[in-house]
Amino acid sequence: MLRNILLVGVGSFIGGALRYIVSLLFKYTDGFPWATFAVNLIGCLIIGLLWGLFIRCANISQQLVLFLSVGFCGGFTTFSTFSKESFQLIQSGNWLYFSLYVAGCVLLGILLVAVGYQIAK
Repeated sequence: MLRNILLVGVGSFIGGALRYIVSLLFKYTDGFPWATFAVNLIGCLIIGLLWGLFIRCANISQQLVLFLSVGFCGGFTTFSTFSKESFQLIQSGNWLYFSLYVAGCVLLGILLVAVGYQIAK
C-alpha cells in the first residue's frame, strides 16, 4: 500500500512539474487561458493512449498503471480523468449519468469556485 502511494506521489510530482513547464511555454493572451487549454487536451490524449495500451497489454503491472494514470495524469490534469470517465459513460450507453456527470461537474464546479471565492473574500 505504501509503495502504491509513493508511486502515485512521484507520478503526481512529475505531472505537476510538467504542467508548470507547459504553463511557462504558453502565454495568457487575449484573455484566453491557453496553457490550461493545452494541458487539458494533451492530458486527454495521454490518458486515452495509456488506457488503450493498458487494455491491449493485459500483463502491465498495476503499479505502472497507478504511476502513469493516477499519478502522472492526475498531477498533469484531472480533466483527463473526467474526460475518460465521461467517455466510459457514453460507451456504456448511460446517457443520463453522462449528462448529469458532465453538467454537474462543470456547472457545480464553477458555482463552488464562486462560493469559495465569496467566503474567502
